[in-house]
Amino acid sequence: MKLAGSVVLVTGANRGLGLEFAKQALARGAAKVYAAARDPASVTLSGVVPIKLDVTKPEDAAAAASVAADVTVLINNAGIARPGGYLGESTVAQLREQLETNLFGMLNVSRAFAGVLGRNGGGLGDAIGAERGPVDPARDGEDVEQHAAAWALTNGLRHELRAQGTQVVGFHAGFIDTDLTRGIDAPKTRPEDVVRLGLDAVEAGEEEVSVDEQTRQVKQGLSHGVYLRP
Repeated sequence: MKLAGSVVLVTGANRGLGLEFAKQALARGAAKVYAAARDPASVTLSGVVPIKLDVTKPEDAAAAASVAADVTVLINNAGIARPGGYLGESTVAQLREQLETNLFGMLNVSRAFAGVLGRNGGGLGDAIGAERGPVDPARDGEDVEQHAAAWALTNGLRHELRAQGTQVVGFHAGFIDTDLTRGIDAPKTRPEDVVRLGLDAVEAGEEEVSVDEQTRQVKQGLSHGVYLRP
């Protein structure tokens, strides 16, 4: 699927990785880019169409799908990060908060736009995020849990939407140099590179893309039955 002439909707497009997805979609010749955010007034990128969307609210997703009924490419980018282990006092609350956005939010938007994509012959990209190893269970347990769930959801959506001709691409990345990872002392990939490789995968018709060397190594290890421990 080519981005030139497409109609793209990016969730969480007011900053960070989402903003970069919107910028590069425009640069690749998208006919229209909807920049979705909880507060559309926070979208300042010229050339996009701001649209209100809180991914945790199914009614927001349904309303966005009604307004943006011409979408051919959906990029599920919106996400939050609340690092922590499994045994901390705030573990359950933090994990639920992350799942509401990073898993159920992705599902809400995908469900709302599945019919739109089917009618328009379009595709869907899920920016799954930090698939990395080795990990520190005391710091990263919750993070790994919700990303694994998002990965499983993406694979499930790919199978369900294949019959209507919708391409589903999973974007895998380690730490990306945005506000979300501020304060984390670890190697980070530039958002420009993440988005470029991700959109290349969309245009090439791929099902998954690992956008940095660390996630490529993790993926290779998993394919050979290797579990990476700290």
